[in-house]
Amino acid sequence: MTAAFEWPVRVYYEDTDAGGVVYHANYLKFMERARTEWLRALGFEQDRLRSEYGIVFAVRRLAVEMQRPAHFNEALTVTCRVTRMRRASVEFAQVVQREATALATGEVAIACVDAARQAPVAIPDEVARAMRAADGTTA
Repeated sequence: MTAAFEWPVRVYYEDTDAGGVVYHANYLKFMERARTEWLRALGFEQDRLRSEYGIVFAVRRLAVEMQRPAHFNEALTVTCRVTRMRRASVEFAQVVQREATALATGEVAIACVDAARQAPVAIPDEVARAMRAADGTTA
């Protein structure tokens, strides 16, 4: 099993509902940020992927399980770990946690999409190699 990429998140007032608890949709935003930062850590900016490769990554499927609430001003960590990589998609296991306590877990599948045609396309070789290297699988 590969190590998970970690990204710190601070809960802001705008992330919470009237009770001071993180609104459920914001866990998806936290997970999205972690996947974006994972790509950035691999050397790929989302705007560069679009301009140089003509691709974007779009969420194809997701499942989230809420386990415990997060609250205003808490410091959280969001992890993402590749669980499966295919020709035109990547699947992740993600966790939003406070210290060692899991607050929300998610399974997210993203598809590589040709930005102009809005159709699935193979992940460019350079990007796929970097993803596999980070994942610890062979390129």
